[in-house]
Amino acid sequence: MLVLLTALSARTQTWRHGYDLMKETGLQSGTLYPLLMRMTDQGLVEAEWREPERPGRPPRHAYRLTASGIALANTATSAQPLSSVTVAIA
Repeated sequence: MLVLLTALSARTQTWRHGYDLMKETGLQSGTLYPLLMRMTDQGLVEAEWREPERPGRPPRHAYRLTASGIALANTATSAQPLSSVTVAIA
């Protein structure tokens, strides 16, 4: 989870696709997408459908941290114990 927060917080204003986040974090889709859905439900991440960059490709979800998500990421990455992060999003 911390690795996902770190990846999303590296570029807070940039919309990120799940596939790119999987490559960057090493998380498998069965772990990444449920985390993103939970974080979206908790108001930490916002998601939207993005039109394809190339014709013939399907639209995809893109994700980025909300202000609350940025605050959590800043707290989590500033030497806070991992257990406090786990409790916040579990």
